[in-house]
Amino acid sequence: MLLVAIEKGKVMDQDIKEVVRQKYGEAALRVVRGAGNCCCGGAEQASCDPISSDLYGSGEVAQVPELAVRASLGCGNPTALAELKAGETVLDLGSGGGIDVLLSARRVGPSGKAYGLDMTDEMLALARENQRNSGIENVEFLKGEMENIPLPDSSVDVIVSNCVINLSADKDRVLREAFRVLKPGGRFAVSDIATRGEIPGEIRRSMSLWVGCMAGALEETEYKSKLASAGFVEIEVEPTRVYRAEDASEFLATEGIDAAAIAPQVDGKFISAFVRARKPVG
Repeated sequence: MLLVAIEKGKVMDQDIKEVVRQKYGEAALRVVRGAGNCCCGGAEQASCDPISSDLYGSGEVAQVPELAVRASLGCGNPTALAELKAGETVLDLGSGGGIDVLLSARRVGPSGKAYGLDMTDEMLALARENQRNSGIENVEFLKGEMENIPLPDSSVDVIVSNCVINLSADKDRVLREAFRVLKPGGRFAVSDIATRGEIPGEIRRSMSLWVGCMAGALEETEYKSKLASAGFVEIEVEPTRVYRAEDASEFLATEGIDAAAIAPQVDGKFISAFVRARKPVG
């Protein structure tokens, strides 16, 4: 197990960023060669399916290439909950294989636009191939990091993301950047992993679990507080799934953690959630 480097009590951002980049690159290559994936760039075992399976309906799956579906590593379906409107500009943070970008582009129509932002070359190559195969033109994939979004101030109507913000070691900066690029009145509408209450330190210290969606998750009240500090209003964290001990035990075992000891301590403490907020108009 890789342990997170600690400096002055904080996880070092660069260590996490490089491991996330590596694991997501490996995940993209697995998809290309026809192998499976699980939540947030983890291993190929089906044991991660409780988080990342059955997120999209058959009608949505039919709208995008098969590789876009197979590359989906999220914990929710933000495009289904974001109430996108024709003509809007959407930005997906951590767009991966592009499924949420392509679905968003269809929802906003030819008069709108969907951007996907990702830092991983392999995922960007896969996403652009999926775009070509879909024939959807109102899409642009950008290389960059969500801590430094390469778009102007007040340039997008809606920000979506699918189980990616929890992977950042500097979530305050991510949320400030999201606030910056949103237009006045713009909407923050993301699916993410959050926690309820205290989480065992063994999980917080594990870099492999950070990459696997869990260790970097914010407590839901802290998520709200950080959004408010960034300037957002009308903040809501709506649980879409609560994970039980049996969901966690098999996944923890694959990460070399004593699942029997830890799983009862995380029972009901990890949730998939739809996080809503709005940038004030004035």
